[in-house]
Amino acid sequence: MEISSRILLGPLDEHFSHLDADPHEVALWVLLKRTRSASKTVRLHAVRELADNHHWHDYQYQTAAQVLDQRTAVGLARTPQVDLRFFLAPPTLPETEDGFSMEDELRQLLASLPQSEVDKCVQYFTSLALRESSQSLAAQRGGLWCFGGNGLPYAQSLTSVPLEKVESFCLQALVQHSKVQSHCHHIVANGGLQLLQRVYQLRRDSLKIQRNIVRIVGNLALNDGVHQAIVQSGWVSVLAEMMQSPHVMQASYAARALANLDRETVKEKYQDGIYVLHPHTRSDQPIKADVLFVHGLLGAAFKTWRQKDCDGSKEEAGSREDYTECWPKSWLAADCPNLRVLSVEYDSHLSDWKAKCPAENQRKSLAFRSRELLKKLKSAGVGERPVVWVAHSMGGLLVKKMLVDAAEDPDMHGLLSNTKGMVFYSVPHRGTYMAEYSVNVRYLLFPSVEVRELCRDSPSLCDLNESFLNMAKERQYKVLSFAETLPTTIGPMIKLLVVPPQSAELGIGDLIEVDVDHLNICKPERKDSFLYKRSLQFIQEALQNYTGH
Repeated sequence: MEISSRILLGPLDEHFSHLDADPHEVALWVLLKRTRSASKTVRLHAVRELADNHHWHDYQYQTAAQVLDQRTAVGLARTPQVDLRFFLAPPTLPETEDGFSMEDELRQLLASLPQSEVDKCVQYFTSLALRESSQSLAAQRGGLWCFGGNGLPYAQSLTSVPLEKVESFCLQALVQHSKVQSHCHHIVANGGLQLLQRVYQLRRDSLKIQRNIVRIVGNLALNDGVHQAIVQSGWVSVLAEMMQSPHVMQASYAARALANLDRETVKEKYQDGIYVLHPHTRSDQPIKADVLFVHGLLGAAFKTWRQKDCDGSKEEAGSREDYTECWPKSWLAADCPNLRVLSVEYDSHLSDWKAKCPAENQRKSLAFRSRELLKKLKSAGVGERPVVWVAHSMGGLLVKKMLVDAAEDPDMHGLLSNTKGMVFYSVPHRGTYMAEYSVNVRYLLFPSVEVRELCRDSPSLCDLNESFLNMAKERQYKVLSFAETLPTTIGPMIKLLVVPPQSAELGIGDLIEVDVDHLNICKPERKDSFLYKRSLQFIQEALQNYTGH
């Protein structure tokens, strides 16, 4: 205690060779002192030294965990393969009241949140979650909860729904609330962080529930005013552990939350649905450019970009040692370490809900998605450095719409000037025959609003294509397009070419036809396959003046 106090209270540049103490012990306290230096450079160097020294004893890790400040704890959590002994375990949570279940607590938290600034979808999901979660309590409590005094109908009796499913419903409703800035403080003030911690610890067997919880924490972390509460409720140790998960989705959700907590080295803020695939951690490697992956409408930020499944089975493919759940993370990041690799999730299909939000249709237009995503990308700093877009299917139409919309917004002109190229995988520039094929099939692949926008040679698609082509030619964008040549199996009876080569042909750049179907056009079979190697070559050439490749 005497040694630690003398070091911590002494000036930063004081030498401690005269102290009668183990030099290793002195070194720890000197580094801990430097993590609180007024100089950012000194602080960052001290955090790296703490993490890089793997010879601390158990009691020294415990000592460090007790005295680390918030900034240092977050910095260590964002250091590659940090020793988890640096972090305090989450605080012991108080016992729940007798007869009061975790389900009750989730329901109570949801019911306590304000209705202001809540759009119809949040209202709908909250109402549904409250009604579902209170089903088992309806008899003794005199009826079902409803949101805002206006109960919404639901078709299925849920008395047999497993508790874990009910928790998932409530968490998805909380995700929606956590997107509303003014609600974040209510969630924290009403004990939400501690409750989420309890659910997380009890549901360690459910990766999906854990992701939803960390997604909420990542949304809360967008608000600097709640960072202290997040740290004090034990989330740094949880996120540090999750960052080291072998599952790309788990690690990426945790990486987003920690990046939003790290105001020391990260100026960007990653809104809901924006994921950094690389780098997950702090790095001395300067980031020279961005590569942004945009999935199709029924895709997702991770599953769209997995390696091709050998036999159509994700489960069997995933058991292979060399199989990657996300090739931009595993392959591209290794080949181009000085790139920031981002993936977006712009269309949240809440598949657990039996009914869709009544207001969801208006959200599914390209115009709505473009406006929403442009705001999120600006917050993430996209457009401040050179960028290459990589898009599959209708994700390519969204990229074109965003760039056309950016041309109308003076604040977004940096995005236009910094766009250096785009890779399009089976993008239906001129629509798809799917839209006319049959009602059953088209609704299986594309919800109703997209069907209208996707009709072959529809006026809106033609206008978008013409506007984009004019811009791309004027700005000399580099474009590489891939087209499928094999039909996609839709159900047991139907095979069809979803986006024929004539629709995948943009009118500028190279078009390469590949013997794969629509779903696998963006899923290379191996790292040495033509599909990946040609995509990598294009990205490197488009950015060679900026990255040194």
